[in-house]
Amino acid sequence: MLKFENKTVVITGSGTGIGQAIAKKFAENGANIIILGRRKKPLEDTEIILKEIFLKINSNAFVKSFASTDVSDEISITNLFANLKKSNINVDILINNAGVSGPVTCFANSPLEEFKKAIDIHLTGTFWTSVKAIENMKPGSKIITISTFFTEERPLEQRPYRFRSPYTAAQGAKNRLVECMSWELVNKKIISIGTNPGPVHSDRIYKTVYPKAASEFLRVSGFKELSPQEVENINQDLLEVLGEDENTVNKKITEINTKFNTAQSNPDFENTIRKLYQKIKTIAEKIQLNTSKMIVDGQFLSQSQVAESIMNLCDDEISKILNGKIIPGDRVFYPVKPHITTDIQKIQQPYFNSNVFILTIDANDDPSYYKAEEIATHIEKNGGKVICFLSKNITNELYGNLNNKFHVHQIDLSNTDEVDKWTNTTKSKFGKLYMFIHITGNINDKDLIDMTRSEWNESINRFIVVPSIITKNALSHFVPNGAKDPREFKNKSGMVIIIGPDSIIGKKIPGSKRAKVEVFRGLLRPFTTTVNQELNDVLKSKIRVQLMLSGSLDGKEPNIKRLLHAINYFANYIPKSSEVIYQLDDLRT
Repeated sequence: MLKFENKTVVITGSGTGIGQAIAKKFAENGANIIILGRRKKPLEDTEIILKEIFLKINSNAFVKSFASTDVSDEISITNLFANLKKSNINVDILINNAGVSGPVTCFANSPLEEFKKAIDIHLTGTFWTSVKAIENMKPGSKIITISTFFTEERPLEQRPYRFRSPYTAAQGAKNRLVECMSWELVNKKIISIGTNPGPVHSDRIYKTVYPKAASEFLRVSGFKELSPQEVENINQDLLEVLGEDENTVNKKITEINTKFNTAQSNPDFENTIRKLYQKIKTIAEKIQLNTSKMIVDGQFLSQSQVAESIMNLCDDEISKILNGKIIPGDRVFYPVKPHITTDIQKIQQPYFNSNVFILTIDANDDPSYYKAEEIATHIEKNGGKVICFLSKNITNELYGNLNNKFHVHQIDLSNTDEVDKWTNTTKSKFGKLYMFIHITGNINDKDLIDMTRSEWNESINRFIVVPSIITKNALSHFVPNGAKDPREFKNKSGMVIIIGPDSIIGKKIPGSKRAKVEVFRGLLRPFTTTVNQELNDVLKSKIRVQLMLSGSLDGKEPNIKRLLHAINYFANYIPKSSEVIYQLDDLRT
């Protein structure tokens, strides 16, 4: 009997690459395979391969293919599992593999729609596919989620991944989602495990991520003959042929010369494109080499090796031992400076010198409103001017409480144009904007696996989409032309403070409640760390994005005074240290 005979495995993103390798490995061990993806032809090819494997090993297993299935699309995933249920097919194993590279550029230059799409595929896709699969699962079933080592955390350390801000946010939260689901699925006896295989030989790395990263390095650091905008425009075409044969490359370079060299006015332009191509290729190869040097044996894994490790995680005994864990602990030594601290220097007598602070609030809970009122009062008491923008989801009662005391507008914080319009209005009416402070609000009590899709989407908007909109809006006001010309960021100053969800309060806090908060904190930690690294190390600016997390591991009430001390400090000093995440109440004494 083959090891996974009579078991049904659902694999997302299974038409090519790692997903296809996983499907083949399970097929060789007798499993029924459900493959799905956005493109029809790769799935058809994979289906042929799997049927050949079944024939070779004399297996009665079946394969079902669901083309045009985007894991981020609620309806297509819901229909897929409804189809399986109608066919009396139980899901024994779900492999969350689908992913995209997302935008590979500095956050300031990252298109918001691409940012959101990367979050939707990696995180929301993993969540919703898992939730619907659970409805078709019996005790003993398993959910294996493939994530990345780059965003994993260690004590006092949060890893950044420059040029990949939506990817880091999604992957950081995905790791924490794995842990949270393991708690919430205990009673159902369903196992949840995450795996971070590290660098894997794949077209996505060699033809997309590394070349795009090299291209971004050149856009930011400069290319002698071209402006940053020209580098970006040309590379959109040039990257298509990276690694192709010489004739294909030369043909593309000639096309680009015709497209961008207006009236052929620059006779050296084609040679400039050729030099740009060679430079991108050299940097991409260097990135690959540097990455391999951080691996103990210097070798990327093959897709087949990843598939083998994932299949092993699905062993009944091994999966029980590893339930709730992220595997491996680390294969790559990726040294970074500390990014988490509990300590903030106290400024006893702050004076905000009539500076303008924008305070945005996307919450409906009383503790967040108490914070907002205390912060606004503190700023105006000490000489600053605060303008409050409240989410349209906020109740009339809470809106009225703040409106009676401060300058308040209720707007759609998830609408980029509306946020920009009101920020511009504030700037023209009150003067230069000094600091942006955003309050995300706290998390409701509902278990994640019981959330509706609309409830989940609301949480994603609150804890990453709106903070990213506010941050991008702030950057555009600190450096108006910075998105298109990264040179403008050098030595520019500004401060963004994101106040994330509090820790759970209480004496005896269930692990599931702690784990749930960490999912959404897990969005903000790698996001702010990555953006801050770009601002400091890449763009050489003095702009900072700081994340404040109140509440403590022992369940005590957050101390508002420590948050006010942090605002005092960042209003007076540009931090030289690399700490960007402040666990304000978890003091070591």
